Amino acid sequence: MTQSDGKPLNDKIEVLWKFSSNLLKTIPPLRAVGYGLLFLSMLDLLTIILPPQLMNPVWEFQTMGGIVERSAVPLISLVFIFFGERNLRGRFEEPLLMFMSWFSLLLGVLFILMVPLGIFNTLRIEQQSSEQIDSQVEQRITDIQTVQQQLEQTTSEDQMRELISRLDTQGRSPDIQNREQVNQIKEELSGFLSTTAQRTQIEAEQTRRNRRITLFKNSVKWNIGALVSGVLFVTIWRGTAWARKKV
Repeated sequence: MTQSDGKPLNDKIEVLWKFSSNLLKTIPPLRAVGYGLLFLSMLDLLTIILPPQLMNPVWEFQTMGGIVERSAVPLISLVFIFFGERNLRGRFEEPLLMFMSWFSLLLGVLFILMVPLGIFNTLRIEQQSSEQIDSQVEQRITDIQTVQQQLEQTTSEDQMRELISRLDTQGRSPDIQNREQVNQIKEELSGFLSTTAQRTQIEAEQTRRNRRITLFKNSVKWNIGALVSGVLFVTIWRGTAWARKKV
């Protein structure tokens, strides 16, 4: 090999050496960022789970969603922390890295276990929401039926004025002069009450449908997110077997 042939090779080696040197310089700040992000994510987690409301499906479901939506931060932080394996490590980091590796597995298992809990809470929330809407509709229909019964029993001008003043939020009542006006108002009120009852049913079904759609959209997003995050945490654990080996 001539001197001219060896020069390109030496240039390539020098480029690789500079690249490796520059890469090594980035390792300490990346790890520092990783530790910082992990610490901040743990603080954020505490604000989500405290105070706990266990056995409350709405709280459990929303807490799960908050944790899943923030899972990218601890994932990235762990990648930064483990970057470079054992290179440029202090002695204090050896047990810490082993802990972090097992901690990744723990997080992975917890995220995967969130999936059945999320599905179960989705069904519970759907049932509770439906029962709440049914109860509100039943109460509203009962109130309407009560007014209809009172309206049917109203025959005089005074009774009609008293009924309308009770129904009016400001206690106002119209000036009713004769029985013909009473019958006219009864007919108008009866039609209004029937329309209100129908509208109540329609609005209840619309509310039920909107809540169900929102609930299942969040359920799909958060359950898939929990599963993917869990798999990624387990992947980090599998890829850091070197950290669990004593040197």
